[in-house]
Parts: sequence; C-alpha cells; structure tokens
Amino acid sequence: MPAGRPTLPFPALVLVTDGARLRWRQPPAELDDIVREAVLGGVNVVQLREKHLSTPDLIALGLRVRDAIAGRALLFVNGDLDAARALAADGIHLPSYGPTIRDVRATLGDGPLVSLAVHSNEQAIAAEHEGADLLQLGTAFETASKPGIRPLGIEGVRAVCASVKLPVIAIGGVTADNARALLEAGARGVAVMGAIMDAVDPRAATAAIRQAIDDAVRQHTR
Repeated sequence: MPAGRPTLPFPALVLVTDGARLRWRQPPAELDDIVREAVLGGVNVVQLREKHLSTPDLIALGLRVRDAIAGRALLFVNGDLDAARALAADGIHLPSYGPTIRDVRATLGDGPLVSLAVHSNEQAIAAEHEGADLLQLGTAFETASKPGIRPLGIEGVRAVCASVKLPVIAIGGVTADNARALLEAGARGVAVMGAIMDAVDPRAATAAIRQAIDDAVRQHTR
C-alpha cells in the first residue's frame, strides 16, 4: 500500500449526496450545509454523487463540500476522474458502468481508494480480482431510489460479505432501524442517502445511524 494512502474507517458511515433532493427542503439548505451537519453527526465518508453536474461545476461544489468536511471524513467522488483529481479526493466510487479500475489507476495512480458498485456474489468476487479496495453492495432493502429492484435482504448481504475479503459497504434503504443488522451480517459499514438528506435534522438522523452501527461493533467485540 502506498505511503500516506487513506484508510477506510470502521465502521464506515457513508453519506451519498443528492443535491436534487434539496429543492424541496424547508427551510432551504445548501449541500455543503447538509454535509457539515452529517459529518458532525458521525458520517466519516462523504461520497459526492451529483450526476447532473458538469465536471467544472462538480469541482466547484466539491471544494465547498471539502471545506465542510474539514478533515473529519474521507471524500469520495462518484465516477468523475477529472473531478476526483482536481479535488485530491481520498477515493473514487465507480458505478457498474463507466470508468474501470484500470482507468482510475492510469489517471489517478495508486493513491485514491477505489470503491466499486456490486449487486451479487459473482460481481463482488470479480471486483476483488480486478483490484477494488472496497465494495458498495446494493440494494440491501427496498428503496424509492431503485424502484422495482428486488432487495438482497440481510441474508443476501451476509452471503456476499462471506464471499470476499474486501470491506463491503451496504447501501439501499438503510435507516437507523436496520443498519445494525447489516453490520452483524458482515458489512464493514453502510451508505445512506435519503435517511440523512431528507431528514429535518440531518445531524440527529446521522447520529442515530452512527449509534446503531457502533452498537453492532461493540456487541461483536465483547
């Protein structure tokens, strides 16, 4: 591992951003404000996922988000290699289409962590062989952002976690009520969008999820 390379925190609580959700917030809020509150509540990885933005606009937003993080969490960029490089991101998350791990290494070198989206045992094993550093596994539970997709459920998450050595981050319908079960199934963390982005109090919502995953870790280490 290259010197100074980021280390994925454990347990990881990942905020996946979606600035479009903020259009309906009352009172209005900026994405960097939500990120700041979430980090103060216990988020330790922020995944900047703003698919509608051009690279220059994503970089501009990313600079504000990085300031909001203030070194208290890792910054991942979703899919945009140029933005990840400009922001000196700690990692990049690759969806199941678009740039490959080989593209990331050719463009960004070995420094950033590479997260890859997977949805099955077979994809998880292939991603491990391809050189991913961590996996984002979905969809764990039913979620409005992925309508019509059959969720993996706890046993599906458990099966994928048992099939690879890489850290698995579970995503999809994660809330304070079900996050603990995902850690108990072998996930090294959870990724959350709606439960934080849509919350009236993002810091309190984050703190509730943080408590749940921390409790799972404490119970396991007793």
